[in-house]
Amino acid sequence: MDRLAAVMDADVDQLQSLFETQVYNLSNPTVYYPIRHHSPACSYHLLRLIGEYKPDIILIEGPESGNPLISVLSDEATIPPVSLYYTYESEMERESCYYPMLRYSPEYVALKEAARLDIPAKFIDLDYHHFSSRASKSGQTEQKEISIQDETLLAGSEFISRLCQKTNCRSFDELWEKVFEIGGLDKSTQEFVQDVFTYCTLSRMCYSTERLQSTGDLAREAHMRQRIKQVVQEHDRVLVITGGFHTYGLLMSEKNESDLERLKMDKQQADQPLVEQETYSKDTDDPTAVHQQMYPMVYTFAEADRLNGYASGMPYVNYYDQIWNQLTRKKSTPYNLTALDLLSRLMRQLRDGHEHVSTSDAIEAYSMMQGLAGLRGKREGGVYELMDAALSSFVKGELTLATDKPLQELQQLLTGDVIGSVAPNSFSIPIVEDFKARCTGYKLQIRTTGQHKKVLDLYAKPEHRQISQLFQCMMYLVPEFAKRQSGPDWIAERDMNLVRETWVYMYTSRIEARLIENSLYGGTLAGAATRKMEEQMQEVPDHHSGELARLMLQALLMGLQDTAMKLYEQVRSALRTDGNFLSLCNSLHVLNRIHQHQRLLGLSDEQHLPDLVSEAYRNAVDKLLQLSRANPDEHEAIIQGLKLLAMLAESSEERFQNETFRIHLSELLSDHQLPAQLEGVCVAISSGLGDRPREEIVDRARGYIRGTPDQTRQTAPFLQGVFSVARDAFLYEDQLLSELNYLIEQLSYDDFISMVPELRLAFTYFTPMETGLIAERVASLHQVEPEEMLRPAVDEQMLIQSKAWDEALRKEFAAWKLI
Repeated sequence: MDRLAAVMDADVDQLQSLFETQVYNLSNPTVYYPIRHHSPACSYHLLRLIGEYKPDIILIEGPESGNPLISVLSDEATIPPVSLYYTYESEMERESCYYPMLRYSPEYVALKEAARLDIPAKFIDLDYHHFSSRASKSGQTEQKEISIQDETLLAGSEFISRLCQKTNCRSFDELWEKVFEIGGLDKSTQEFVQDVFTYCTLSRMCYSTERLQSTGDLAREAHMRQRIKQVVQEHDRVLVITGGFHTYGLLMSEKNESDLERLKMDKQQADQPLVEQETYSKDTDDPTAVHQQMYPMVYTFAEADRLNGYASGMPYVNYYDQIWNQLTRKKSTPYNLTALDLLSRLMRQLRDGHEHVSTSDAIEAYSMMQGLAGLRGKREGGVYELMDAALSSFVKGELTLATDKPLQELQQLLTGDVIGSVAPNSFSIPIVEDFKARCTGYKLQIRTTGQHKKVLDLYAKPEHRQISQLFQCMMYLVPEFAKRQSGPDWIAERDMNLVRETWVYMYTSRIEARLIENSLYGGTLAGAATRKMEEQMQEVPDHHSGELARLMLQALLMGLQDTAMKLYEQVRSALRTDGNFLSLCNSLHVLNRIHQHQRLLGLSDEQHLPDLVSEAYRNAVDKLLQLSRANPDEHEAIIQGLKLLAMLAESSEERFQNETFRIHLSELLSDHQLPAQLEGVCVAISSGLGDRPREEIVDRARGYIRGTPDQTRQTAPFLQGVFSVARDAFLYEDQLLSELNYLIEQLSYDDFISMVPELRLAFTYFTPMETGLIAERVASLHQVEPEEMLRPAVDEQMLIQSKAWDEALRKEFAAWKLI
């Protein structure tokens, strides 16, 4: 007989007896209250139970290291959704998790009620790192940034699966809503708690002891039992609130408990007092030493919605928040009232989006929801009836991507966009407070979830420049917060002609979590970014001057002028040890751009930057003679470096006026090993500087065109180099055009086809207007009208068909002896 059959044959009377004697006996010193996380019905009956039982203390399933934060969570200034963010780190691993709370979460309701009644409340569960390592060692998949209220076992048991089939419910959530959220409101608190205990216990019995051990559940329950025993010795009336899946485990016999001692952590470690914020292992040489931290932080409805990837609790967070509003107002039909409100809001939003809906559609949806509730045995229609009714009434015709707008809008309404806030407290993270203060000062929207847009006029408004620096700083520390949609990209050198930036940003608890992680670097955004960049600088090899120069630019974009100044000497030192031409050219390019835009970047009084630019220029020029041995993959980058050096050499600035660059160019052109493409660049630059006659470009091209077959194949790369710098050498000089025409006429068909791609690449340097001028000159050379050059080529299929017609006509003419 399988495990499920054993469960179904279990003595239900025994479970009832256990419930009446040990779970819900209000004369006992301990009462157990099983819950489902984020259940309004559980919170509704919990308030009733607290009023009837009048406990001296409330114990809650939650991480023990969160106990110092209970006063923050129950503070009047704390507005859910909020969460405890827990992270731990050892030499072997680093993980983090969340303990979220909503207004209607039973744990949060218990904390608020305990504060109102002035009685203590405590968390009694293990911290996550104690049982997460067990799961990973037992072959469970490691999870990052998870919830520690995971209900996977409860919702995924075979008992629940069979029950859903029998009751025609599509999911565990629909079953729970029908039996507990809606049906539970008509029951007494004892009946409700008994149903929760029975369902959760039967679901638990579907799993073997080995499975529960591998997930860490047995270790957690053993630890919670120990904590309960300690509290019972000090208080007369103890209320214990845990997930319904664990309640049975907390009632295990003394014999079973002793068998599970090996699953618990070392007793001495379990009983040691908790440190308020950080816990360190005493033995720092121990590879298992753990550093853990826990902070209160904001959370969002979207992240708390289990359908968005969160591992536990009720889905459709905003919907059940509205249900809780109605329950606290003691409304007799909370689900009908919530449905009316959501349908009216849905109708308004659809109309605002120019969807064709009417008031009669909303009326029909509400009527259908009530009808479905009656058919499904519910006193009121829940969220699943609401969605089914909206699908039927608002979606016209077949459900497709083009017609599902009503369902998309309804999903957003059911989830909500609320973000919570945490009361000021001694556990606040300075970097988080600094970020929020700066966002508030710049009027950035971080009080609601969803994507927001900000357009910044960088050159006209100083405050917009400061906002841009904030976004740049956050992109460096927490890339998920903001993304630049358009505007100048200084690092990638794109769209530098634009004067406005457009950013999209979105604040979530994950952003706050990432900020908390960056608090290790400093207490402000600027401080954290500075220290993080200093560490990054230490990882850059001393001779990589280009990468260090980019870091300097990045620091300036973030508004970290002091950090950029610290980079000066490091960049100067790297320039003197950097022997790579490309790296030096990158450094020169970045430093020259910083110098040109120093006022915009906040360096208006900097005196040392021109000297640094000059040194980068001289060092790059000194490495010119390396180019004859350059890797072909680097040729394009080398061309850009040569063009930069030529541009500076042609400028009027005195520090670039020396003969070394011209001399090295001449030496390169005398090197027979210089690649053809680089030869074309060098001769074009030298000609432009007036050191060589323009005719030399034609002479060198002629040498390739009329040379050996191997030299002929290098004609296109040579022209690419020339055209990249001196397009006018071809636009206005007939000799080079004549030589290229000669080459094309002399090439065989196969050689021409093989050379066409490189020739096409050479002519991509010309603009469309310049291409038209070249076409006119080619037409004149061949004594045809320019318009003929613009005629499209004959279609290949047309040529084949014409050839077939020609052959057919020849045969016919031959048959009639006409030819």
